[in-house]
Amino acid sequence: MSYVDLHCHLLPGVDDGARSWEDSLAYAKRMRQEGVRDVLVTPHVNRIWALDPLSIPERVAELDDRLRRAGARLRLHAGAEVAHHRVADLATRELKALAVGPADAPWVLLEAPFEGVDDGFLRAACELRARRLGLVIAHPERSPDIATGGLERLRPLLAEGAVLQVNVCSLLGNHGLAAQEAAVRLLRSGLAYVLSSDAHPGTRDHTLALGFHLALAAGASSVQAWRLTQSNPRFLLRHGIPSLRPDLAAQEPAGLTTASQRA
Repeated sequence: MSYVDLHCHLLPGVDDGARSWEDSLAYAKRMRQEGVRDVLVTPHVNRIWALDPLSIPERVAELDDRLRRAGARLRLHAGAEVAHHRVADLATRELKALAVGPADAPWVLLEAPFEGVDDGFLRAACELRARRLGLVIAHPERSPDIATGGLERLRPLLAEGAVLQVNVCSLLGNHGLAAQEAAVRLLRSGLAYVLSSDAHPGTRDHTLALGFHLALAAGASSVQAWRLTQSNPRFLLRHGIPSLRPDLAAQEPAGLTTASQRA
């Protein structure tokens, strides 16, 4: 297995994720043992944690160096979990520092709001698209209205190329029955494009390896579980949003529908 985790709070001391370098190292070693090879480091960029977005690439480089010297080397990628209410505040150079994927098809991890998919979230998503950034929407299953209109509000974004990222901890039931059921529905409907750990070392210690098995338990085939945890997230890192890259359609995993087709 060679898992690719696109949502992980591995950077220490900047948000509610890893609290120390020791926490980061211990969790990195566990990821290596369980087959995780690529990790997108996604500290919160919101109005709670005072983190300079421009500092994230340098912080991730330092983390990479520490892990390498400790013998726990992973392929780290710098990014962020961006709250929608910060989008209007972020300068273009800050967004570029947070963007992931190839230079000609960058995308950001945009946090689905816990208060529901409202007009503010949709405006932020449209602004990111206007700035030529693709969207990976983090844990939509945790939005309380996802089963009562929230998903319908997301469909225009999906039709434009956005994809959905579901959390392992949601499939575990750690965020309640409603989020767990929503996560399973997104998997079974084919709307979930990737699974990620959303790990917070010290409090949420599961790795993406568990997600593979939870996807199977939720009714996914072994091929779909592989796509959710390995081939699809790897495609996003290397090539960007599939439906926004028609030139690379032949390289997308066989049998995979695009976001616009699923919407």
